[in-house]
Amino acid sequence: MDNNSQIVSVRIYNQSYNIRTNDGNAARMLRLAEMVDSRMNAIADEASTADSLKLAILAALHLADQLDQVKQRLDDSFGEVQRKTDACFESLGQVLEEKK
Repeated sequence: MDNNSQIVSVRIYNQSYNIRTNDGNAARMLRLAEMVDSRMNAIADEASTADSLKLAILAALHLADQLDQVKQRLDDSFGEVQRKTDACFESLGQVLEEKK
């Protein structure tokens, strides 16, 4: 166990888990567990199953979908920043050439 890790007790879908944090950020781990718990309970309210494994898989898929959407937006934003940066460098190069 490294110096930053610690054990955090969380409750997800009426089950208790002791989870080791890698970064020592217990508040973050509690927040993540709350997200998973909330998602599982929301799915359980709408699903025709009470099987916690199926609910966990559906929650994981929903969270993975959210992550993928955020990653795509980040990639799109990075691409836009890169295009604008390239355009600025090109404009700067043209201005410098004209000044010669």
